[in-house]
Amino acid sequence: MSIKEKQEEIIEEFSMFDDWDSKYEYIIELGKQHPPLPDVDKTQENKVSGCQSQVWIKTEYQNGKMIFRADSDAIITKGLIALLIRVFNNQDPREIYNSDIKFLDEIGLIKHLSPNRSNGLLSMVKRIKAEAQKYLNNN
Repeated sequence: MSIKEKQEEIIEEFSMFDDWDSKYEYIIELGKQHPPLPDVDKTQENKVSGCQSQVWIKTEYQNGKMIFRADSDAIITKGLIALLIRVFNNQDPREIYNSDIKFLDEIGLIKHLSPNRSNGLLSMVKRIKAEAQKYLNNN
């Protein structure tokens, strides 16, 4: 699936919920289901700056695709990073770097998060795009 298709799928999923309490519960559930990052990968190098809670993103490049694994010490933040990983994982670095991340606005996420969480979410997106750019610059 392309980044665009994955975003459309998420938009469709969130449209099934009638209110923001239900959407928050869904995000929390995503966080609970997301596999943890091994402690060995929770390094300063993998830590995302600009987040209220601790967030780590481990990046690898395999067979022309970016592979992301991530974790957070806050369950809602872990749910948010799970959504981002779902969109960006196993994609071409150029597509990641050039992608328009519209689903965050379309599902109302940016508008309904606290300013600190919203800034943290944008920091996670910037980090993922920076990882893609770093690969593109080195190859």
